[in-house]
Amino acid sequence: MRDKYANFAELKKSEPQSYRIRSTPAKSVTVIIAPHGGGTEPGTSEIAEAIAGKDYSFYAFEGIKNDGNRSLHITTTHFDEPTCLALISKADRVVAIHGEEEEEGEAIYLGGRDEACINRMRETLVRHGFRVEKRAKPGLEGIEPMNICNRNKVGAGAQIELTNGYRRSFFRSLSRAGRNEPQPRFYEFVNAIREALQ
Repeated sequence: MRDKYANFAELKKSEPQSYRIRSTPAKSVTVIIAPHGGGTEPGTSEIAEAIAGKDYSFYAFEGIKNDGNRSLHITTTHFDEPTCLALISKADRVVAIHGEEEEEGEAIYLGGRDEACINRMRETLVRHGFRVEKRAKPGLEGIEPMNICNRNKVGAGAQIELTNGYRRSFFRSLSRAGRNEPQPRFYEFVNAIREALQ
C-alpha cells in the first residue's frame, strides 16, 4: 500500500490533530522506537515502551484517529519526524518495532544493519519458542542506510516486525481498549528482547 504522505511535514500540515508523539529519554546508548505506533500498527507502541522500560530511551509516533490510522504511515526510509531524529542521532543502538500488515500467521522478521544485535535477538527469541523467519522478498530487510533504525551514530540498527497474528496473541485484542490488557505472551516476548539487549 502506497503512503499517503511522503514525509512528516506533509502529514503535519494535513492532519495535525491525528497523531501524538511520546518520547522518554534515558541515560542509555539504546533507543527503542515505534514509528508507526498507536492505531497505525496496533500494539507496536506498547511493545516498544515495555522493552524500553526505565533502562532505555523510548519514542513513539502514534496514530490517534478513531479509524483510518493507516493513512499516517510514513515508510521507514522517509520517516523524518524531528523528535525521533534528534533522539536516535545520539544513540549507538536503535531497535524499531513494526507491525507486519500483510501476514496473518505468527512470524517475526528481523532486519537492519546491526548484525550482532540481530543475531542475539534471533537466538534469544528462538530459544524462548518464538518463530523467526527470513524475508522472502529482497529489499524488505531494513538494510537501507536511510531506514529509521539505521540513522543512529554508527549507521546500523535493528528492526523487529511482528505479524498481526503474533501481536493479537500479545493482547486481549488489537483494539485501543484491548491493548490495555497484555497477555502472558507479551511479557515473554518483551523479556526475551530485553535479555538479548543486555
